[in-house]
Amino acid sequence: MMQTPGAAQAMAPRGTALARFKERAKDLAHAALRPIVRGLVAVGVGPDAVTVIGLTISLAAGLLFFEGAFRTGSALLLAAGLCDVLDGEVARERGIHSAFGAFLDSTLDRIADGAVLLGIAGFYIANLVELAHSPSRVLLELSRGLEPRTWAVVALTAMVAAMGSFLVSYTRARAEGLGLDCRVGWFERPERMVLLMIAGAFGVGPVMPGALLLLAVLSFVTAAQRIRHVYTITRPGSPVRIDDQEEAERG
Repeated sequence: MMQTPGAAQAMAPRGTALARFKERAKDLAHAALRPIVRGLVAVGVGPDAVTVIGLTISLAAGLLFFEGAFRTGSALLLAAGLCDVLDGEVARERGIHSAFGAFLDSTLDRIADGAVLLGIAGFYIANLVELAHSPSRVLLELSRGLEPRTWAVVALTAMVAAMGSFLVSYTRARAEGLGLDCRVGWFERPERMVLLMIAGAFGVGPVMPGALLLLAVLSFVTAAQRIRHVYTITRPGSPVRIDDQEEAERG
């Protein structure tokens, strides 16, 4: 029989240095944004509105990455990240505890992540298409040691990174849907966004491909950490067990 969420949370790892660092950084960010939060509440802006604004900015960032304006896209990513913090703070300041709001926030975050990485992938695909129509440019890039397939590899890396980021979110959501705490893992959404912001700030060049590869690897590592965590707290002999029949019904 499935244990209560409280029982599952008791099994979660506690007090790691990384977790403490993240909490400290979150507290500092919330303190710095407090005046903005109060201003938004004063003019009647709700948390869902802030969430939608954040998505809109992320979509614009994805378009800018597609157009090759990496630095401007990086700046918009920073603004979108601020909105991602502000919506929760506005909800707390107004005393709003909405299940739909939490659902909307998580759903739109996935769209935002996908849009940004799709925009980056699209930039490299578009350049590969342009190469197909410009033999002289192909020869020029070959003389620099850059093969045309490099553009395709970077685009695929961006899509793998998107897959990994979705998997990180899904593993936690699925575990919590089963009543299990799954707040583990090194590389979550804030870290992904910071990495893309830093890479984008360097413009078009070798930094972004390296960042995408790192994002992909660390996302899958984090998903694996969560899978291992759920296995540990649900395996035979663990205080947290899920009945096989119940799990089958949840499917």
